[in-house]
Amino acid sequence: MARTLLAVRGLKVAYGGIQAVKGVSFDVQEGELVSLIGANGAGKTTTLKAVTGLQPMTSGDIEFMGQSIQGRGPWELVRQGLVMVPEGRGTFARMTITENLQMGAFTRDDKDIAADIDRVFAIFPRLRERSSQLAGTMSGGEQQMLAMGRALMARPKVLLLDEPSMGLSPMMVDKIFEVINDIHRQGVTVLLVEQNASRALQLASRGYVMESGEITMNGDAKSLLNDPKVRAAYLGE
Repeated sequence: MARTLLAVRGLKVAYGGIQAVKGVSFDVQEGELVSLIGANGAGKTTTLKAVTGLQPMTSGDIEFMGQSIQGRGPWELVRQGLVMVPEGRGTFARMTITENLQMGAFTRDDKDIAADIDRVFAIFPRLRERSSQLAGTMSGGEQQMLAMGRALMARPKVLLLDEPSMGLSPMMVDKIFEVINDIHRQGVTVLLVEQNASRALQLASRGYVMESGEITMNGDAKSLLNDPKVRAAYLGE
């Protein structure tokens, strides 16, 4: 039986007097690709920020690899293997592709960093071709590749992806989802947050539906994909 790597229990997050996340609970087991879907403003990004220590929670608990991580800094969580690719990519615009990848390994002190950069270049050949180019001069799709590659440099045990297809061309969306699938098949556990419900659920083993700060549905991804309520709300049917 697979062990639970990430367990979120009764998570609540507020901005001032506004309750953005209202008692959310979910699990991600080792080896899974889990999708968290929902409309813009549902609370998905806030949930990920709380999980990764970027946003304080008002109540609840988060366990990573069996231990509570409440109150730990984002840098500590990255060192432990909980790594997020943020919405908007967050690349270092005035640094080269190679320098961005090196920054992804800032918590490491081993001798395999150069080899891991080569592995990222094998996944994203376009990055290898432009390794000395400044990140800020790249297209949105290329920056998304770089952000994912930078996250892989931290050797994540759980990779959190926040809206990786947002703002990309259909061709680039296909490429990004193909890479997510490949990364997962290589053994990385993934939590995928996406507005593109159809693509996210097609890729996932399990899914959660978030509405107005709450989890309203969950289950096998294929069952959710075929659920009339999900299809009506998120697939335009």
